[in-house]
Amino acid sequence: VGICKQEMLQVKKNAVLVDGVILNGPIMDSKAGEKFVEEACKIIMEEVIQKADDVTEKVCEWRAPETLKQILDLEMRDTGESHQKLLQLCRDVIQYSVKTSHPRFFNQLYAGIDYYSLVARFITEALNPSVYTYEVSPVFLLVEEAVIKKMIEFIGWEEGDGIFNPGGSVSNMYAMNLARYKFCPEIKEKGLSGLPRLVLFTSEECHYSMKKAASFLGIGTENVYFIKTDERGKMIPEELEKQVQRARKEGSAPFLVCATAGTTVLGAFDPLDKIADICEKHGLWLHVDASWGGSALLSRKHCRLLHGIHRADSVAWNPHKMLLAGIQCCALLVKDNSGLLKNCYSAKAAYLFQQDKFYDVSYDTGDKSIQCSRRPDAFKFWLMWKALGTTGLEERVNRALALARYLVEEIKKREGFQLLLEPEYANVCFWYIPPSLRKMEDGPEFWQKLRQVAPTIKERMIKKGSMMLGYQPHQGKVNFFRQVVISPQVSREDMDFLLDEIELLAKDL
Repeated sequence: VGICKQEMLQVKKNAVLVDGVILNGPIMDSKAGEKFVEEACKIIMEEVIQKADDVTEKVCEWRAPETLKQILDLEMRDTGESHQKLLQLCRDVIQYSVKTSHPRFFNQLYAGIDYYSLVARFITEALNPSVYTYEVSPVFLLVEEAVIKKMIEFIGWEEGDGIFNPGGSVSNMYAMNLARYKFCPEIKEKGLSGLPRLVLFTSEECHYSMKKAASFLGIGTENVYFIKTDERGKMIPEELEKQVQRARKEGSAPFLVCATAGTTVLGAFDPLDKIADICEKHGLWLHVDASWGGSALLSRKHCRLLHGIHRADSVAWNPHKMLLAGIQCCALLVKDNSGLLKNCYSAKAAYLFQQDKFYDVSYDTGDKSIQCSRRPDAFKFWLMWKALGTTGLEERVNRALALARYLVEEIKKREGFQLLLEPEYANVCFWYIPPSLRKMEDGPEFWQKLRQVAPTIKERMIKKGSMMLGYQPHQGKVNFFRQVVISPQVSREDMDFLLDEIELLAKDL
């Protein structure tokens, strides 16, 4: 303590003041900060990581918004809180957040915990890099290059390009803009005013980001032609052909088809080969939104689901979904390797992308991105891939689909459970019909009552904290459950529990 006082007196004695601010030495207490990080990491280890596969823990500790506001003490004040108060806030945040790594979290198209990608995230958060130039991010730019090259191999392209970005929605927007730039490069300088009416095509089951991208890019949602799908949710190629011809007769300019490999609700895979034939015939860019289904490419057994994907011009693929690379980890991959991606997005910022640097400036990839600051998301996938190998990633895909198949067979055996359709991927969609409705005639009243069942069960499971399972209406069908298998921590016992718990929660309905 005496030494510290002497140091403080010396600082004051030699103080350099500017506008009343002492500039000598740092103002941050590094030792206290290091101690806080150490103690917070201990909480994370004990309360998140060590409990990740504990099914006796709640998936979520539900509190209503107004109650949670009071518990968390969200107000920011003029003076900082003590470290003990901050550590308690850390505990509270963990306690009242949804445990997406819990084996019984089935709610989204991501789940589970991968320890290698988690460590990669710790490293990148601590280093705080931004991936745009080799000089500030040498390791992570090389990692991204290696990962993109490997993903391109699995698509089946001999060469290609790509960029990691924040989410599959952004990947789809990138692809739409890239296809438009390829169709009319002058748009980059001249804008929309001189363009014909551009039209793009996608299925009724596509991700909603296609409409958002069309709106954001100034194409307009009315110029997105939604193609009919069959009973399994797959785009009908003959309907696509009709709509392309219709657009041409209207005097519009078709430029893009977006196919889906793994639709959000039903998990359907569009017939890529037949769609590619139509795109070649009419000179249209083919983008495949494989954000959800792309990881099946790593499975020798299930890669057939994406047969024909090598004929695409661009592909969106999210390793943070089926492969557990951690949100967010999303790539847009492009077959063209002539610099199209850079030509489309480059702004040639002279302060950042100087051409007279002392190293090979081709490694400064930031001009391929619509972002400036960009996270090193590929590193999470890379470290995990290094740890597990391709065979380990393949095993994850195969096990998830095997568990989905097990659940389907169990649903068929149980009274009151009814499948919407036989799934081809990890999406298992089904109704639960309570005993009180099982003898009721099929008609409007039956479906009106059944519509209320899934939301009621969902409310009960969340408040109990036993599991989390999504539901939705879809294409004229009333609310049904969509169970998604992803996490390697999930077991056959969890599948049995899911069905038992639904029956238990709905016994009085």
